[in-house]
Amino acid sequence: MMAVAAAQKNREMFAIKKSYSIENGYPSRRRSLVDDARFETLVVKQTKQTVLEEARNKANDASLEECIQQAQEHIPAEQNVELQDDQPHLENLELPMENEYVPVEDFEIESAETQQSQEPAGQAPKNDYGLTEEEILLANSASESPEAEAAMQSAALVVRLKEGISSLGRILKAIETFHGTVQHVESRQSRVEGVDHDVLIKLDMTRGNLLQLIRSLRQSGSFSSMNLLAENNISVKAPWFPKHASELDDCNHLMTKYEPDLDMNHPGFADKVYRQRRKEIAEIAFAYKYGDPIPYIAYTDVEVKTWRSVFKTVQDLAPKHACAEYRAAFQMLQDEQIFVDHRLPQLQEMSDFLRKNTGFSLRPAAGLLTARDFLASLAFRIFQSTQYVRHVNSPYHTPEPDSIHELLGHMPLLADPSFAQFSQEIGLASLGASDEEIEKLSTVYWFTVEFGLCKEHGQIKAYGAGLLSSYGELLHAISDKCEHRAFEPASTAVQPYQDQEYQPIYYVAESFEDAKDKFRRWVSSMSRPFEVRFNPHTERVEVLDSVDKLETLVHQMNTEILHLTNAIHKLKRPF
Repeated sequence: MMAVAAAQKNREMFAIKKSYSIENGYPSRRRSLVDDARFETLVVKQTKQTVLEEARNKANDASLEECIQQAQEHIPAEQNVELQDDQPHLENLELPMENEYVPVEDFEIESAETQQSQEPAGQAPKNDYGLTEEEILLANSASESPEAEAAMQSAALVVRLKEGISSLGRILKAIETFHGTVQHVESRQSRVEGVDHDVLIKLDMTRGNLLQLIRSLRQSGSFSSMNLLAENNISVKAPWFPKHASELDDCNHLMTKYEPDLDMNHPGFADKVYRQRRKEIAEIAFAYKYGDPIPYIAYTDVEVKTWRSVFKTVQDLAPKHACAEYRAAFQMLQDEQIFVDHRLPQLQEMSDFLRKNTGFSLRPAAGLLTARDFLASLAFRIFQSTQYVRHVNSPYHTPEPDSIHELLGHMPLLADPSFAQFSQEIGLASLGASDEEIEKLSTVYWFTVEFGLCKEHGQIKAYGAGLLSSYGELLHAISDKCEHRAFEPASTAVQPYQDQEYQPIYYVAESFEDAKDKFRRWVSSMSRPFEVRFNPHTERVEVLDSVDKLETLVHQMNTEILHLTNAIHKLKRPF
């Protein structure tokens, strides 16, 4: 729990906490997951830079005497670190040969993190601790509690030595003094002018002592720079992500909030009654927690009228233009009296229907979530759905997702096993992805789940929710006024998105299975240094980062394969 709390605090530290909307400079009138992901990346980068600069300035304000005093509070007086004079003998120290294989790619350090320490040879660095992002995250984790500060931390340090390999002895002595354990040491001649050797040291040490060690090393004139690289097997820069469905309670950061109050171009901007209604429904969603029943919404006659108009239009167009999977699920929803024209379906009954067919479920959302939060929920086969209804004056278009879009556009295909799996795989790929990769995943999601087309018996059919809940764009997408391209994730992920009018380009999948296969191959090239899987029995995402976990998973798979093989043999037996 302590580690989870620290990770969540790290996440909040590098995230803007209020909604991204017009008051924050969001430019687009027509909201989209793609534009939100791009805007989110920009704001997070700006916020992160501000946080880093503030932390570095704070560190620079501290005097050397304060640093020594803090170190002495952790280390007994007789064990104080003397980096300049006390050098142990190196006769028994085993080091790899120079130029031996280095697991951390060439010890490369980002220039932004090292430029502050590139002082002229022979001069000690200024009183600038040059805190890197990793060190700020480490300090943040250590500040949670005395227990967190005393927790053991695996880390990798890269130190650039100006005075030759003999300086290594001082570092090892400092590690010993701070009660650390060295796990691995590698050295090589440096490629940086004015630096003699680069040394990689992997060690275990308490968080508090590790911070003091870094601070002490930076005070020595023998080292050109010192950088903390990684924590355990996963980079400390990897964003926090939910591991259990209950943690989606922390994934409700809105990109847009109460848009009718903010955007004068919104159909409901001048309607005070509509704006108050939106606020009431949003507050219900904000209060929702994992395990709660989905709140019942008593829809008004005006809202039902809006639903009826769109429902009948989709009912007329779907048989001709929607894919077979959508048509089949739509008919099932009609047969179970969930899709009827005289009332809006409640999210709870729709969630029960989906759980019975594909294991997907719903949870209420107050508005358009950040791309990272929305995609994360898909990994747990949970779709975050709004409950408010678009304004009655604009029944066939809404500037943000509403319940009609969710119900008529998304829900039928989430009842299809193949499409449900495709949606979940997009969600799983987003967990721990970089901001740039979130942008690409959002773009793939936009051109598939929202505006995707597929082939069916030589004809082009729609499966995207944005098309199936907007008859104007649906007719445009299947016409000869736009370009159709074969779905290839690599090119789809970087396709510019048109947010003021209909798309000039749509991507056509051969089938859902073909789309999934191509998507899996593309995701394997992402930079995330680990794999994840969803355990449906525990509703938990498991990070596959150890041999023990993989062996357990292989054993489970072997058991399943045995059952399947036995079933095949029984079916092949003669009568």
